[in-house]
Amino acid sequence: MKDIATPSRTKQILKQYGFSFKKSLGQNFLIDTNILHNIVKAAELDDMTAALEIGPGIGALTEQLARAAGKVVAIELDQRLLPILQDTLEPYSNVDVVHGDVLEVDLRALFAEKFLGYEKVSVVANLPYYVTSPILMRFLEEELPVQNIVVMIQKEVAERICAKPGGKEYGALSIIAQYFAEPEIAMIVPSSVFIPQPNVDSAVLKLAVRSKPPVEVADRQFLFKVIKSCFTQRRKTIYNNLVSSLFGKEHRELLTEILEQAEIDPIRRGETLTIAEFARLTCLIAEAGYQANED
Repeated sequence: MKDIATPSRTKQILKQYGFSFKKSLGQNFLIDTNILHNIVKAAELDDMTAALEIGPGIGALTEQLARAAGKVVAIELDQRLLPILQDTLEPYSNVDVVHGDVLEVDLRALFAEKFLGYEKVSVVANLPYYVTSPILMRFLEEELPVQNIVVMIQKEVAERICAKPGGKEYGALSIIAQYFAEPEIAMIVPSSVFIPQPNVDSAVLKLAVRSKPPVEVADRQFLFKVIKSCFTQRRKTIYNNLVSSLFGKEHRELLTEILEQAEIDPIRRGETLTIAEFARLTCLIAEAGYQANED
């Protein structure tokens, strides 16, 4: 059986169904089977593992997942692709295509219904650039029984997620993602292996979901709020950012005391702080009885 992810077969399927790409959905289909094999390898699939795919397109990655996993569930937003997927994935009895928006689907109900009997699930996707962060954060924050998240995303975003303290790529997204998972870039992917070609290169990002976070805090959301506040304006010090976005000028003295207790120099910038330092700072703010201006 000829793979879907070849230039000739992809073009033949698109022509057969008269499919036209919607720029608003960020549709770019992979036409390189070697890259797909690397994505599947990174997902660590076997007969006892299930895969949840987001945005299967015409089924190029889906069929590779179906050959490696015990069960594949693919969530597709574009209704025009459903009859195409029914055709291209017809040989694979272990694939279930669900029509819906992954940001709105009840994921807990879906996992309970579709992945019964599977202890391990890997999330795999070629994600549209414009919804990368919301989708990743949803899967991380909902604490679903996911072991790996393997996604094709914009190279720049992958580098930000993997960044370490001290660099210009390091920011709130890096820290929050690393709170939930251990990220690594599995490979860089040139724009030339997509139809149509995006304007930038991509990367395959693997997030190995942690069994427990690297730091302990009483309120996870408050930790994230403190982190985001310290990056409100990257060129500002953490002191100035926290005053303007969290504490207010009337609580400057309290903030000074808290930073001193945390042994954090107030003139440092957010990009220099480790997640452990953010956790210590957050705990001291909470212990001081100050729950900063709530949203």
